[in-house]
Amino acid sequence: MEENEKMQLPENAQRELRPGEEYQPLLSPKKTYPEVTLYSVLMGIAMAVLFSAAAAYLGLKVGQVFEAAIPIAIIAVGVTGMLGKKGGLGQNVIIQSIGGTSGSVVAGAIFTLPAIYILGLEVNYMQMVLSSLLGGFLGILFLIPFRKYFVKEMHGKYPFPEATATTQVLVNGEGGGKGAKVLLISGLIGGLYDFIVSSVGLWSETLTTRVLSCGEAIADKTKLVVKLNTGAAVLGLGFIIGLKYALIICCGSFLVWFFIIPLIGYVLPEAQAAGLTPEDIFSTYARPIGIGGIATAGILGIIKSFGVIKSALGLAVREFKGGKGESGKTLRTDDDLPMKTIVYGIVIALLMIFAFFAFGGVVNNLWQALVGLLIVAVIAFLFTTVAANAIAIVGSNPVSGMTLMTLIIASVILIGVGLKGNAGMAAALIIGGVVCTALSVAGSFITDLKIGYWIGTTPRNQEKWKFLSVAVSSVTVCAVMLILNKTYGFTGGDALAAPQANAMAALIGPLMSGGGAPWMLYGIGAALALILNFLKVPVLAFALGMFIPLDLNLPLLVGGAIAWLVSTRSKDAAVNNARQEKGTLIASGFIAGGALMGVVSVILKFLNVDLSIPGWSAHSAEAVAIIPFLLLCGYMIYASMKKEK
Repeated sequence: MEENEKMQLPENAQRELRPGEEYQPLLSPKKTYPEVTLYSVLMGIAMAVLFSAAAAYLGLKVGQVFEAAIPIAIIAVGVTGMLGKKGGLGQNVIIQSIGGTSGSVVAGAIFTLPAIYILGLEVNYMQMVLSSLLGGFLGILFLIPFRKYFVKEMHGKYPFPEATATTQVLVNGEGGGKGAKVLLISGLIGGLYDFIVSSVGLWSETLTTRVLSCGEAIADKTKLVVKLNTGAAVLGLGFIIGLKYALIICCGSFLVWFFIIPLIGYVLPEAQAAGLTPEDIFSTYARPIGIGGIATAGILGIIKSFGVIKSALGLAVREFKGGKGESGKTLRTDDDLPMKTIVYGIVIALLMIFAFFAFGGVVNNLWQALVGLLIVAVIAFLFTTVAANAIAIVGSNPVSGMTLMTLIIASVILIGVGLKGNAGMAAALIIGGVVCTALSVAGSFITDLKIGYWIGTTPRNQEKWKFLSVAVSSVTVCAVMLILNKTYGFTGGDALAAPQANAMAALIGPLMSGGGAPWMLYGIGAALALILNFLKVPVLAFALGMFIPLDLNLPLLVGGAIAWLVSTRSKDAAVNNARQEKGTLIASGFIAGGALMGVVSVILKFLNVDLSIPGWSAHSAEAVAIIPFLLLCGYMIYASMKKEK
């Protein structure tokens, strides 16, 4: 196959181009290659369904939605290789692009919509689907005009970490898809491990210092407790995030759990008198500080992205005015959907959103529907660049922080037009869901387009089929949420954590119910965010650590530490890179296997199938939990470092 003649990216793929230099992708812009085929579309849809279900479960459990791009790319390479498909590279990009939408739609949905259940509001399945569907469509349409700016004009200036990793998987795996075997083995190990935890209960999912009698006494007296989630999926997530950002996230947790919570427990007499646990203090007092930090991070992001908006709009306007006459000269790799199609598409999408708000039971009248539409249009457009910029630089989308700010703005405005109480909360969350999905899909899509740019696929093909993938993922994730709500719920002792959705509920409840929001706590978080920004600390990552429970953050640090360990032990950079790459495959397997088996466990629980060990106490399960967790860490280190070249 001609696309296999060069099995590595050009030397100038990730550096800035010299004057007069052009980037030439792997697939020649002057030739046509198989991309959109029946196989690539059906395979992409299958991946979208599978990973939407898996990502929804994991995201609601730990508050982090894993990006499905790398696992899907590995599977695509493996299956395409086994089937002996010709022109596999271009088709694999389409499979990854369609399937990879799952993670972004899941993030948009689970960060907001579970708050509906948490607050006990009435919203039906179709309203949730339309919230994700229309938000996703708007995110695609708003992002396309920025494609040339981010992937071409800024070539080499943004690192695109996730796109880099996925592209390497697609390119290197084209020779035979060996990574699929590593992913399969680690997926089986991670899946079996997490299945034993969630369905059999041989060892506990969470290990705390309360397992010791002295730890229980310390928690009661000083409000100090240490907690660790022992799941394989969360450990794998930490490996991919890396030590730097895992440490920043955990620093946010450490500040809250080791300083703020004990301080509040000491300063406030009612905390001792009422017997509040560290978890109670966290929910009531500490988490709103994190919310204030996240909202401020979103504002700072908009300010920083003003230049991006201006530059990208300039490119789009020039193309809209004179692009059609040059369409015959456009290279295949520069062929986007026509700008007029994008403009008309945005108008149609906004009209559909207005109709959804006005006639879909979201608001009470046309005036409120128009206000809701303006909130969606303005915030989604402005924050699209923030999402794309964040993905391009650090590979993570600060969508939760931007959505929190959207809910604040939406709640204040909706109250001003007479919509409050339960109806106002439901409307604000639906509006927030539309915006959140738009931003999440836009951020994810810029990764797909960068992958296509490096490899040399046709942007128009990725853009057209993205709409189908959004539709498939929206239907899937909302169905999974219904099942999870009936099985576990999002409130109570055994409920799924859904940390972002709980943060949304904590924010919007007081605003819409006539009570006051904890503005002082928000203000403390905002001030802290400004200080962090001045110190050049990533504000969003730190603030996320402040309101995601400690037990879900500590394993990220362990996984990040393992990533650092395996990638720095050799004096040979090639060996370190090989170990890092294999470790990433293993971590992806842990994530995919653990999340998928989590869905299986949910189904078994939904069907009242009990596989737990009779007579095995929760205390015993927690006491032994550290042993399998250390063995799992040991396997990840050994298997990663076994890779020499």
